[in-house]
Amino acid sequence: MSIAEIQGILLAIVPAATPLLMAATGELVAERSGVLNLGVEGMMAVGAVVGFIAGYVTGVPLIGVLASIAAGVAMAALFGLVTLVFVANQVASGLALTIFGLGLSGLIGTRYVSIPGLGLERLHLPVLTDIPLVGPLVFGEDPLVYLAVALAVGVSWFMFRSRGGLIVRAVGDNHSSAHALGYNVIRVRFLAVLFGGACAGLAGGYLSIVYTPQWTPNMTAGRGWIALALVVFGTWLPSRVAVGALLFGAVGILQFNAQAYHVALPSQFLSALPFLATVVVLVIISRNRTLLRVNTPASLGQAFVPDR
Repeated sequence: MSIAEIQGILLAIVPAATPLLMAATGELVAERSGVLNLGVEGMMAVGAVVGFIAGYVTGVPLIGVLASIAAGVAMAALFGLVTLVFVANQVASGLALTIFGLGLSGLIGTRYVSIPGLGLERLHLPVLTDIPLVGPLVFGEDPLVYLAVALAVGVSWFMFRSRGGLIVRAVGDNHSSAHALGYNVIRVRFLAVLFGGACAGLAGGYLSIVYTPQWTPNMTAGRGWIALALVVFGTWLPSRVAVGALLFGAVGILQFNAQAYHVALPSQFLSALPFLATVVVLVIISRNRTLLRVNTPASLGQAFVPDR
């Protein structure tokens, strides 16, 4: 395999990992606050279609990106209202949100199926981008790749270096104690859920605006579920989530390269490979109960009803 081929594979892995990193980072914050939102796939789908339509109609991809974030926030607000205010079951509500989001995105995007989008150009820095192998990979990505990296770094700093992150983790570990100390548990969790929705919407917008600049139904293709698994894979730590996103991005790209090199494996198996890898990783991680016990938010998925 030549250097050019290796470079091509690496350049394909990073964009494939970017939406996973975005969505998983947002879900990590929500779960750190004690909320389990299984509606990531639905929020990504709505973010994808709304972002594409906004970018296509206005002719400005940046407006599409902002619209995708707003759509994710709106979906997350609906989830937060149902689960945090009306205290509905988080698992059932998240599954319903995914079904609703997939159906709504298909309805909204009916007139825009397979229409070519505008896309975002990759950066090109003189000299730096021209460095063999490393240059295009580090200095030649699209702007949202760098935003995803900054998002992961920012969340890591916020969670473990700021007072706000300490409050979020306290609410997720023991919401009753946090409430007794005077923290508004519902507000903290609602803001965390909205942030998770913004990241999921951005991930969806990345798919329809940058990764494949067009809208097609179900274009999220299970990435929301993989993002949920990534949070567990990373044991609720942003740095490990980032590594996991690259790993799963590589697995996803592997199916295309295997076909290009005429690997004698059924195409159905190659398509299922990312999800098979997800199951295998979750089984391996679940075996390390000490690691899970240390990092898992103790009140994850538990409803909180303040004293009246």
